[in-house]
Amino acid sequence: MPSTQPPFLTLPKDPSDILRISGDWTLKHYAELRTLIGQIPEKQRQNFTQVDMSQLAGLDTAGGQLLAELLGAEQLKQVSDNSPDMARERRTLLQRIASSCPESTDNQKTEPGLIIALLEQIGVSMLGFYAHLIDLLGFIGLTLSALARNLVRPGNWRITAIVAQIEQTAFNAIPIVALLTFMVGAVIAFLGATVLESFGASIYTVDLIAFSFLREFGVLLTAILMAGRTASAFTAQIGSMKANEEIDAIRALGLNPLEILVLPRVLALMVAMPVLTFIAMLSGLFGGAMVCALSLDISPTMYVSMLHQNVEVRHFLLGIAKAPIFAFLIAVIGCMEGFKVSGSAESVGEHTTSSVVQCIFVVILVDALAALFYMEMGW
Repeated sequence: MPSTQPPFLTLPKDPSDILRISGDWTLKHYAELRTLIGQIPEKQRQNFTQVDMSQLAGLDTAGGQLLAELLGAEQLKQVSDNSPDMARERRTLLQRIASSCPESTDNQKTEPGLIIALLEQIGVSMLGFYAHLIDLLGFIGLTLSALARNLVRPGNWRITAIVAQIEQTAFNAIPIVALLTFMVGAVIAFLGATVLESFGASIYTVDLIAFSFLREFGVLLTAILMAGRTASAFTAQIGSMKANEEIDAIRALGLNPLEILVLPRVLALMVAMPVLTFIAMLSGLFGGAMVCALSLDISPTMYVSMLHQNVEVRHFLLGIAKAPIFAFLIAVIGCMEGFKVSGSAESVGEHTTSSVVQCIFVVILVDALAALFYMEMGW
């Protein structure tokens, strides 16, 4: 039986001294080794500047793991590389153990502070926003180029698909658009009457309703409804086709998915949005007229007469002019998110939610920019 030596550690009295490791670091002395290492404070481990293993008598995997815990993987590797007198098999064992636990050195890393984490999250969000913006601009360019190619090729126009999409996006949406804008028109009339009554100017509630719906609320409410109703449907439809590999089949047939799936939806929504916006304006004005007739004693005849006298046609034109722009952006975003689906049902749900959020954000942003432009132009 070979003689065994008890393990021993000579701790340095100051950082410049040497940590001396001697004796048998084997499984037989595991409990004793664990006691020795446990006596060393946690903050002092893996911070030794010099290590001497020349008096190390025995070593196995258990002892090597405890050495890695004491010294750290990086320093253990350095010690094995800088000890030419150590037996080759021991150096190999220490190097294997050090390479098997590379993350042990990361334990000393402190967690980033709240400010650093917040700045990091802001940076990641900005990079994500930039990537989304680049994707959107690129997809808009592809859509416009496909639209330009098809304008000079009437044989490529898919009239049946466009008409079917118009029915789904326009006619089926008329009830919800009319009902919502009617109620919003009534609410604005109530608020306007309440505020203006204290100034003795309740009669100007008619102008408030007319200006708000013709310039802003009619097209904005319609666009938000289309973002929640139509953009999500576009994303779900194209995303399901992507998940079922139908889009790959279209490409395999030598067809362009952009011309088959995107252009009919874009053109249909660009036709549907002005119609729905016009209906929304009429419904909002009708809701306001009902409240005026019931609460302010303004008859429908007087209501229409005031509209004719005080409201110019340009307000209607400025509002309706934004409808095709909103329609194009909503349709493009909805289709683009559908093409981003990776193939699972979860991905379809994520991109459907993303398309609705992006559409509403872009619609409100463009509407605010248009309002600033109209104001600067004096319109």
